[in-house]
Amino acid sequence: MVTVETTTAVVEQRLVEGELSCPGCGGVLARWGWGRARRLRGRAGLVEVRPRRARCRSCEATHILLPVLSLVRRADVVEVVGAGLELAAAGWGCRRIAERLGRPVTTVRGWLRCWSKRVGRAAAVFTAWLVALADDPAAVLPAPAGSPFRDAVCAVAGFAFAARARLGMLKVPTWLLVSAACHGRLLAPGRPSA
Repeated sequence: MVTVETTTAVVEQRLVEGELSCPGCGGVLARWGWGRARRLRGRAGLVEVRPRRARCRSCEATHILLPVLSLVRRADVVEVVGAGLELAAAGWGCRRIAERLGRPVTTVRGWLRCWSKRVGRAAAVFTAWLVALADDPAAVLPAPAGSPFRDAVCAVAGFAFAARARLGMLKVPTWLLVSAACHGRLLAPGRPSA
């Protein structure tokens, strides 16, 4: 799985110019059909997504090019899921979050349960990425937030701050950076990993 921009034309151009590399061997990816079209729930309505498939010219492995706004096996865009995690870190319950975001309570409960199972690993990974990106890690490391759940969300926010500063991506939303960094696997089993 490779995370790419949301604009199909940009992805196509990058494939034609050989700018996308295989995560397995580092070879150049080439166009190789399309993934299944699906609709994701965004903040303002449905978002149609049809991911591009690519094949490595070296090892011949195929990959789905997942748009950065989506998460693996989730029906909501990453910014909606991220907003739910932030609200939960601020002390909101799943019913209140569901009402605020216009999502089913069971969906929000699923996000929170999934995140709760991996907060320790997520905090460690995003803190390590933050330290690797920051010019002065001690100045931007988040203080303990009072719970493992909050610590993980703070680590994510700190990582996004450091990534924006280092990479000059000042206008890129936090949760899109997070999705790109973990290849859409924020709530996937075993992820995120360094």
